Amino acid sequence: MNPPRTAWLFLAPALLVLGVFFLLPVAAALVLSLTDYDLYALANIHNLRFVALQNYWVLLQRPLFWSALGHTVYFVGVGVPLSMGASLGAALLLNSPLAKLKPFFRTALFAPVVTTVVATAVIWRYLFNTRYGWMNYALHALGIQPVDWLGDPHWAMPTIIAFAVWKNFGYNMIIFLAGLQAIPLDLYEAARIDGASAWRQFRHITWPMLGPTLLMVGILTVSGYFQLFAEPYVMTEGGPLQSTTSVLYLMYDEGFKWWNLGSASAVAFLLFIIMFAVTALMLRLSRRGAGHSDGGPP
Repeated sequence: MNPPRTAWLFLAPALLVLGVFFLLPVAAALVLSLTDYDLYALANIHNLRFVALQNYWVLLQRPLFWSALGHTVYFVGVGVPLSMGASLGAALLLNSPLAKLKPFFRTALFAPVVTTVVATAVIWRYLFNTRYGWMNYALHALGIQPVDWLGDPHWAMPTIIAFAVWKNFGYNMIIFLAGLQAIPLDLYEAARIDGASAWRQFRHITWPMLGPTLLMVGILTVSGYFQLFAEPYVMTEGGPLQSTTSVLYLMYDEGFKWWNLGSASAVAFLLFIIMFAVTALMLRLSRRGAGHSDGGPP
């Protein structure tokens, strides 16, 4: 049998599933974003009209869209560094030869990742409740006035960021741990013989060797954090005063609260364009950084 034909034969089931459950829905959503598909079109398809890029133009003129985008960028800009820092710190501790009970701590730190978002978010709502939450009990014991964590526009998003970092950092921790274990121990032994401190070993061995892993984790984390939805949906319902309304939450409201499915599809594709641009920028910056470190042209 012809090898290329055999390869396509084995790939056919996966490509079929990918086409039916991913490519076709994406194409349908793109077409939908160019129409005014709403509740009236749901009742009668003859009410459907082709409006070209009008949905995109209207969205770009809506203050709510820019507000939701600002909240999402704030969540990404603060949450991604915190999440990656916590993940790398936990991985370094677990990779240390001095660490004890490594299997237990790996399981305990990874447990929030596999726990249902809704269940953990409900627990966090009680922990940060203004009147009977444990967080405010702790602040009261320290002589600090209670904070309305989820009811104050200034504190709602930081609280959601803290929850998201706690919920997701274990996943990246496992990836970082695999990257750390792939670094040859001979490099550290040679550095110790030369008198390099722990910080210099991290700076000149661990950090450069983790470069590809850092890039992959960064892209995965940025992509995931741009899709902020479940946390504000369960904890704040987009409030207070829409201070936690994300782009994806706006898409949900447009599609399933107001039944403006054409506008919701436009929101989804605008978010995709933003995520694609950010990912491309990260790849470009990583290549430029690699070029400078190798002494080559940027």
